[in-house]
Amino acid sequence: MWSFSKIANSIHEWLSQTFNATWTTIIEMVIAGVAVISLFAVLGLVLVIMERKVSAWMQIRLGPNRVGPKGLLQSLADTLKLLVKEGMTPNGADKFLFNLAPYIAMIVAMLLLAPIAFAKDFQLWDLNIGVLYVSAISSISVISILMAGWASNNKYSLLGAMRSGAQIVSYELSAGLSVLSIVVLTGSLQLSEIVNSQANGWWIFKGHIPAIIAFITFIIAVTAETNRAPFDLAEAESELTAGFHTEYSGMKFALFFLAEYANVFIVCAIGATLFLGGWMPFHIGNWTGFNNIMDWIPSSIWFFGKTFFLIFLIMWFRWTFPRLRIDQLLNLEWKYLLPISMINILLVTAMAILKWHF
Repeated sequence: MWSFSKIANSIHEWLSQTFNATWTTIIEMVIAGVAVISLFAVLGLVLVIMERKVSAWMQIRLGPNRVGPKGLLQSLADTLKLLVKEGMTPNGADKFLFNLAPYIAMIVAMLLLAPIAFAKDFQLWDLNIGVLYVSAISSISVISILMAGWASNNKYSLLGAMRSGAQIVSYELSAGLSVLSIVVLTGSLQLSEIVNSQANGWWIFKGHIPAIIAFITFIIAVTAETNRAPFDLAEAESELTAGFHTEYSGMKFALFFLAEYANVFIVCAIGATLFLGGWMPFHIGNWTGFNNIMDWIPSSIWFFGKTFFLIFLIMWFRWTFPRLRIDQLLNLEWKYLLPISMINILLVTAMAILKWHF
């Protein structure tokens, strides 16, 4: 199977021969940091143009078509516009917290990339409690939103932040229980172990109906957690101007904007890892010939293909469903998704104990 491990190992060997252990570690960390920042920059450009093209396709129109071939450079033009815009800070704002909030949003997104396996043997940090790490770090993102809403000294910003706080805290429960379903089936919190457990079939197929229920619940819950429509009440333009980032402009607004798309990529990457095998090719039991053919496709293509399929699914939601009211949003979680998730985790536990999965 194709792997990036040879490239990573050759870089490590060259650095080890050239520098001592301390400098080798520092340089490798710098390389990893630059790679993460570069990935975020590319993802921002790609996902914005993807969002516009998907919405145009669903509304039977062309979308961006002026800047670059078929409008593909429109995102780059928007980025340049944001770079040259002046960043304004309101007079009544808490300037320190107001300026700190967008950076926390980006830092949290970057931290979440650490345990994700982008390809075979290509992972920043193969943490033995990777699922717990992702759940814990992702909970911090709400702090940046609350901080931005309160520090802006704007009633629309504060209302949007409070809505987002209630929304994220609520839907974390269903998302956590969905993730726990795969942990129970796998018997491990390590993301690499979860991927390896799907060598003979992805959990969405091996786990029968409970795994499918967990997957559907997960997609709904993470759509709400990332403040995506139809759950975008934190920045509902018709009610709150722009919600918690009403007062932000220039690069501070760009950081919030980029963090939102980065979080969409991350939750879809986690979903692809847990339910769709991550970088693991599509294998069927003992079908050796078929499995060998699937192995010829590079593992990174499998991973990004599954991730972008889930991103497309979340974008599809935005252009299909109308925005919910705040009471409908909370009713959906507390009256439907949470009870379904709790019953489903019992079914998954019974299935794991009785070995009813494939």
